[in-house]
Amino acid sequence: MSEVKEATPKLAGLVRSGDEQAEAIAITDFVFQANDISNAYLVTTAEGDVMVNTGFMDNVERTKRLLAPHRTGPLAFILLTQSHADHYGGVPEFVEDGTQVVGGPGFNEALGDMMRLQPFFAPRSGKLWGSTLKRGGTPKPAPNVKPDILVDRKLTIELGGRTFEVISTPEGETIDALTVWMPSEKIAFTGNVFGPVWLSMPFLNTLRGDKPRLVRHYLKSLETIRALGAEIVVTGHGEAIRGADRIRADLDRMHAAVSYVRDYTLDGMNAGKDVHTLMREFAWPDGMEIGEFHGKAAWAVKSIWREYSGWLHYEDGTTALFGVPRSSVDADLVELAGGAARLAERAQAKLNAGAPLEAVHLTDIALSSEPDNAEALTVRKAAHEALLAASGGRNLSETMWLRSEIAAMEARLGD
Repeated sequence: MSEVKEATPKLAGLVRSGDEQAEAIAITDFVFQANDISNAYLVTTAEGDVMVNTGFMDNVERTKRLLAPHRTGPLAFILLTQSHADHYGGVPEFVEDGTQVVGGPGFNEALGDMMRLQPFFAPRSGKLWGSTLKRGGTPKPAPNVKPDILVDRKLTIELGGRTFEVISTPEGETIDALTVWMPSEKIAFTGNVFGPVWLSMPFLNTLRGDKPRLVRHYLKSLETIRALGAEIVVTGHGEAIRGADRIRADLDRMHAAVSYVRDYTLDGMNAGKDVHTLMREFAWPDGMEIGEFHGKAAWAVKSIWREYSGWLHYEDGTTALFGVPRSSVDADLVELAGGAARLAERAQAKLNAGAPLEAVHLTDIALSSEPDNAEALTVRKAAHEALLAASGGRNLSETMWLRSEIAAMEARLGD
């Protein structure tokens, strides 16, 4: 088995923070938090209650139990900040007679696309999230939720002496993302507009796969929320962010950081650099770095490149125009090299020289031709262990990808 020390990414702790939660967190005397893969929030009013998200379907009984002591009346509204199951999964169990469910612009289409592509997305999600969530089995099917009300740009709800302004703020994670603003109380529920970890780089295109989120829309949404002047920001995970000055400073910092990545990418494109060079050469200026717990700046470079230029990278040449991948000649390369074992030797030399990614490239070729070659599997495993050790375990997707690859090599080697 691998001897690489396994750090726990910050995001892993956040999405499992509800496992041992015994009672709801009182953000104020009328806002209560139940931790989940993405948190659920109860807001009480003099004429009934409002939910902002409902958590994941697997955990809905726990969520209901945590919030039950704080319920004050009928559930008038469920406000969904986005069309991912960890936000809407508990809707069927929470809905009461008269409850109206509110979703953002494009909610039905976004959810329909996600449901249609479950055979494609599910194995990818399992690779990246299965061992983190430690479900012990397959999650319950996501419900097919259809909101009663779809917000266009803004919807104002008055209930029991409280005002809720529901504002379209794409695309932190989805095109239909909403922010719920309580102007009198100066509270903004932002869901995952800023990703699952506050003050961190957005994940513009996840490793699981999603419709790419456009950086220009992310920045516009950030500007919209910043202009509210919130004194409390309630996100999809973790503790509420408090203090108008701190919130403004953090939002300024995120805007500057993401704008820097965008400008770096566009300037590099104009300078004639290819996308892989820009990914490799990216470095944060002093004082500008933000967290990379879910998204990473180097990955954002690739997403922004595609947003502005499309799918074709000219350096890939003619073959990029057709449906014949480079791997179609791997068997020829292995034959010319004298077999997969010879490529594994070269991969080991690359790894010894501190070039684990080049080693992985070589094992890709070797294993494409000889999938069970033990030498290539061994080097590939060691290269991934080196990458995991270098990563520091900060970014969840990167960490779980590498751990999954290591486990796959161990299984094929019989470790």
